[in-house]
Amino acid sequence: MTFLPADAPRLGLGLAALGRPGYINLGHGSDLADRSVEGLRAQAWAVLDAAWAAGVRYFDTARSYGLGEAFLGGWLAARGLGPGSDVRVGSKWGYTYVANWRPDAQTHEVKTHDLPTLTRQWPETLAALGRTPDAYLIHSATLDSGVLDNVGVLGRLAELAASGVQVGLSTSGPAQADTLRRALAVGVDGVTPFSVVQATWNVLDPSAGAALAEAHAAGWTVVVKEGVANGRLTAHGLTGQGDVPAPLAELAHEHGVTPDAIALAAVLAQPWADVVLSGASTTAQLAQNLAALRLSLPADALRELAQPPAGYWAARAALPWQ
Repeated sequence: MTFLPADAPRLGLGLAALGRPGYINLGHGSDLADRSVEGLRAQAWAVLDAAWAAGVRYFDTARSYGLGEAFLGGWLAARGLGPGSDVRVGSKWGYTYVANWRPDAQTHEVKTHDLPTLTRQWPETLAALGRTPDAYLIHSATLDSGVLDNVGVLGRLAELAASGVQVGLSTSGPAQADTLRRALAVGVDGVTPFSVVQATWNVLDPSAGAALAEAHAAGWTVVVKEGVANGRLTAHGLTGQGDVPAPLAELAHEHGVTPDAIALAAVLAQPWADVVLSGASTTAQLAQNLAALRLSLPADALRELAQPPAGYWAARAALPWQ
């Protein structure tokens, strides 16, 4: 199942790096010319305009992405993209943005996967977007948060699903596959409320692949995030020093594209990936990412770059907010 229009490219746009002045993508600080609310809104709208012009029809945001929902909602209204248009929108609940627009804040977001948070954030999302999202996800669900066993949360999500919203979860961490398989087994009155998952999969950490294939086979929409590993699979390299892995650099040179395009093409090569998100902060990055749509790679491309999941996620956790 997928909520994309039939002729839309499988590349979507995520606003994690465009809705707030600080994020963990390598080079993020230098991507933003003006970190004021007005400056970042203008940059977000420019990237959204470029994505729409290129045919992108799926846009992903979250309550914790600073003003990401408001930026997207304002853009949709300004461009007349209301009900009946081809645009598709996903958002997430469960984290609250607390950085007060400071990129140097010690804490940027706080996780609470409980019913009061869901009850508060659903109407906030509706107000910010100016519409009902097509997909509404638990943000970074994990087994230890208990959210997949919370009867009150599951009941409310089942109500939203019955109203026509595609309800699901996003996953993070080395145990993504375990979390997803638990979600596949969740039932409310014998029926699962979930029909979409957004997970991290890239050539550095492909460990969730088998579970994502299972979700796809069960009829779920599969959205892939962090295909360029927060900038580590771009020209920035694994450590931000231009140390692009040799196999990735060689393929990029062979195809005449940037490393990020190869990394995203490797995700697009997965038969279970319905939507693959670009996390571009600039129109130039978006153009580089979109080149992935012209490439055809084997499904096992660059598998030699795979790392143990624990190591991958430890390195991700060490990335600085900038």
